[in-house]
Amino acid sequence: MSFFIRNKQSSGGIKRKFNNHTHINTKKKKNVHKSIPDDNESIASTDEELAEENQRNEEYESEEEEETPQEKRVRLAKKYLQQIEEEEKDRAEFEEGAVTRRLHEEYLEERGKLRKTIASNYVNYNEPIFLKCKEHKSSITCLCLSSNGKFLYSGSKDGGLVKWSLKDRTKLETVKGKKKSQDGMKCVQCLTISTDGKFLVAGDSGSKYILVFCGNTLKHIKNLQGHRDSVTSLVFRKDTHTLYSGSADRSVKVWNLDDMAYVESLFGHQNGITSIDALARERAITSGGFDGTIRIWKIVEESQLIFNGHSGSIDFVKLINEEHFLSCGDDGQLCVWGCLKKKPLCSVLDAHGRDESNNQPMWISSIATLLNTDLVASGSRNGSIKLWQCGDVFKSLNPLFSIHLTGFVNALCFTPDGTQLIAGIGQEHRLGRWWRVPKAKNAIVIIPLIQTKTK
Repeated sequence: MSFFIRNKQSSGGIKRKFNNHTHINTKKKKNVHKSIPDDNESIASTDEELAEENQRNEEYESEEEEETPQEKRVRLAKKYLQQIEEEEKDRAEFEEGAVTRRLHEEYLEERGKLRKTIASNYVNYNEPIFLKCKEHKSSITCLCLSSNGKFLYSGSKDGGLVKWSLKDRTKLETVKGKKKSQDGMKCVQCLTISTDGKFLVAGDSGSKYILVFCGNTLKHIKNLQGHRDSVTSLVFRKDTHTLYSGSADRSVKVWNLDDMAYVESLFGHQNGITSIDALARERAITSGGFDGTIRIWKIVEESQLIFNGHSGSIDFVKLINEEHFLSCGDDGQLCVWGCLKKKPLCSVLDAHGRDESNNQPMWISSIATLLNTDLVASGSRNGSIKLWQCGDVFKSLNPLFSIHLTGFVNALCFTPDGTQLIAGIGQEHRLGRWWRVPKAKNAIVIIPLIQTKTK
């Protein structure tokens, strides 16, 4: 029996809810605002500048009207090639064929076949750096990085939200959590930032809202309402302002942040959603906690793929590339999957060993992947972090080395260049209070990674 379920009324497949309101996109007319001339500036020169600007705009618009779709594609392709050439030339060492190689890598990335073998270069780590602040008095629950790796965003159980400069290890902007009679978030359970850094989005367990902030200033923009329970997971589709949200109410919702509007709902999970991820394709991948399933939601095809493999609650799912992903849970398993296979390509039992007190598998509470490479990481509730190498065709996981901290490893992420691994540590698990580790520090830990020199 196929695990590819299509949306039909006669079948027991997923249900989709579409927004009943039709949204009509209309092009807005460009308004040219005249600026007030300075006292030291002549009015004549200002009028001349405005006239020249208007003429340039008219010429550009006339060119666009006369341009055919094929000519437009050629023009945009040339512009993109020029942009890549400039970026490659800005690097310290400009190699011959760098542009061709980058275009080939982008093609493979789009097809889900890009795999850089770099994990074997990682041999050890330097002394971890701890970041603490008064906005994070409770357990760190979530982390996210800007696409350029310059800024780190963190959230905690006391509702605090902080923007950090990763280079200087300093706070840039903060949002305080909710107190008795004040406004604010009660508990930040998830964070994500758009590729362009325009929007930072947080899920608040107290209000059940999705809160949208300015990525630069952390100024609050809007609350998105629709979920009936805690928002547990958020992700932006790459290079877009399309937002996917997962909730304890078992639904996935799609939002358009350009219009700050709800788009549709996706149903299928039988338990609260614990994690969500997405890349460039118009689809999202989710883990359903105690329902024991991972689901890939194909938005355009109105269908879903269902994967079964874990024996307990699935805590996290993370894409390695467009065709492969990693999962973990309280059963102690670490699994690598392919989108076309119903069963895991490989599975490591007791990946973090067993708990000495009850002889149960050690709960894996977080994972991270360095996109389009063979390097992944996993974190456990006992503070252990392990780095792994994905073998050929993703059919094996080989351990590299371990990092030992104290507390729940609630969040993990690699910097885009792969030089640092960042962990969010807490005394409690990000979604509950089943255990507490009093000795743990509620902090963000930056772990510099040591690599061997490559030619």
